[in-house]
Amino acid sequence: MANHAASWRNRKTLILSRTDMMGLLTPAEYLACVEQAYRMHGEGRFVMEPKGHIVLAKYPGEWEAMPSYIEEPEAAACKWVSIREQNRARFDLPTVFSILIYTHPETGFPLAICDGSYHTVMRTGAAAAVSAKWMARPDSTTLAIVGAGHMAEGALATCNEVFAWKDVRVWSRSRATLDQFVASQQPKYPGFEIRASLDLEAVVRGVDVVVTVTPARGPIVMADWIEPGTHIAALGADKGGDQELDPRILQGARIFVDDIRQCRTDGEINVPLTQGLITEGDIAGEIGEVIVGRKPGRTSASQITVFDSTGIALQDSATVPLEYERALAAGVGVEKKMISA
Repeated sequence: MANHAASWRNRKTLILSRTDMMGLLTPAEYLACVEQAYRMHGEGRFVMEPKGHIVLAKYPGEWEAMPSYIEEPEAAACKWVSIREQNRARFDLPTVFSILIYTHPETGFPLAICDGSYHTVMRTGAAAAVSAKWMARPDSTTLAIVGAGHMAEGALATCNEVFAWKDVRVWSRSRATLDQFVASQQPKYPGFEIRASLDLEAVVRGVDVVVTVTPARGPIVMADWIEPGTHIAALGADKGGDQELDPRILQGARIFVDDIRQCRTDGEINVPLTQGLITEGDIAGEIGEVIVGRKPGRTSASQITVFDSTGIALQDSATVPLEYERALAAGVGVEKKMISA
């Protein structure tokens, strides 16, 4: 017992930067970790509250606090997300960044303090990929990504593990952003051409799967553009007032969410719910219920399915244990004694 206690007393915390985190897991592994997070959610084997928000009027943006505990793999983590809308213009800093703390459940010891930015890009993209795996038509070959920032990179990488895409399209309001996205991403995907366009309707119309990753505060994807049988993964909305989809899409779709407690206030459904255009009775369920077999996902080839993903803390606690294990094996990061007996 004394030796065991001494080993913890002398243990150090691993500090991992963004570059340390990159490449630790494959896109397929991020997909599997996020799928496991939803599975544990569906089985009720977790402890997690909806993300907390701290908003200060004098600093446009917010902080988000995202703690969680998952039973398998047993882990606890907390992500602290900073969103500052003036950062790029005034301070040459990212608009959104985060720190992730991974703790040992029994002792509470901080095993790792990680930059959460790359981790979040990949686990957020994996949410779309998991939803496509369980809800898109199995013959899907065309993908549209609405938004061309970092989150689009994670969505493309992980969705590429689910289907053999023949046609991939991406939209942004900015030609420079599109050019940068294609230049950085096309070399990774020799099997298809990434077609970039400033015409959102042309990007979305006729595809099998649509992934939205924008900070829009009003509908940008119109119902008239969505064909029967389309699956939509709406990842952009993560606070009250955010909205990417024409509410008419939701009114005619089979809708699943990641966590109803969070989505009703922060997700794609928050505005239509507030406006009375849909009710919670119109929500088919949570994605975890589909994965554990409690509810069917898509029920016909012509059905439009929507997955509302606000990003839940359980995605972090399900993923960081493997990232930590890989970082130790690779010898990356810096160890620092943080806790003194």
